[in-house]
Amino acid sequence: MDDARQVRRTRPLLAMGLAGATGLGRPLLSFGFILTLWVAVTAAGLVPQQIFPSPLSVWQATVEMAANGTLATDLAVSMRRAAIGFGIGSVLGVTLGLLTGRVALIRALLNPFLTLLRPIPAIALVPVAIVWFGIGEGSKYFVVSYTVFLTVWFNTHHGMEYIPDIYLRASRSLGASRLREFLQVVIPAAAPHIVAGLRLGVALAFLSLVAAELSGASSGLGYRLQEARQYIRTDRMFSLLIILGALGATVDLAVHWLGRRLVHWQQG
Repeated sequence: MDDARQVRRTRPLLAMGLAGATGLGRPLLSFGFILTLWVAVTAAGLVPQQIFPSPLSVWQATVEMAANGTLATDLAVSMRRAAIGFGIGSVLGVTLGLLTGRVALIRALLNPFLTLLRPIPAIALVPVAIVWFGIGEGSKYFVVSYTVFLTVWFNTHHGMEYIPDIYLRASRSLGASRLREFLQVVIPAAAPHIVAGLRLGVALAFLSLVAAELSGASSGLGYRLQEARQYIRTDRMFSLLIILGALGATVDLAVHWLGRRLVHWQQG
């Protein structure tokens, strides 16, 4: 009887501890659970190691790539391509989104065409990019910037289009000029949508980067994935996928952190 009471007391405490885990606690708990499950599946031999490698073999493959220098080189190349493509796409997306959101003529001319482009996946543009820009860096920048541009444009345009009329009426009643209204009312009101578009654009930059590097590349994480597939090195494939995920998550957190500070009036 005493043991049963102790179990009943312990269960709520355990549930409260899991629910109260914050900060790094929840990610560590999640990763620990997945890692434990991964180790258990591979140790039990349920799937052949050549198809589903163990965490130890993935770690050894990572060390191997780091030791021969390919990992550092590929990381630098991919990060440069993602950064340049993201920069070009985000600048064009924000600029055009501001214009289509505020200028009726530009909106009428461009919105139908841009809406038509949005469903086209990045990987479908790789052959066109290679024909236009060759197999050099230009084709990679184009694919990444195209994907980021459409996402950032859509979010910026959406934010500009749905600014509450009361904000505009209030600024005009106070005698604000068009320029002041745009800088101090319109941009701050649309800023949360713009930041959300940039954050989504970061994730899509890495997705489209891999698509661009799978063809016509001789370096980069996407190229190394293709090479690992040809040699059936699933340990390297898992390692590269984990690295890509960690990179994307880190940059996403950085953009989210920066956005919370730039758009501080939206907190809460």
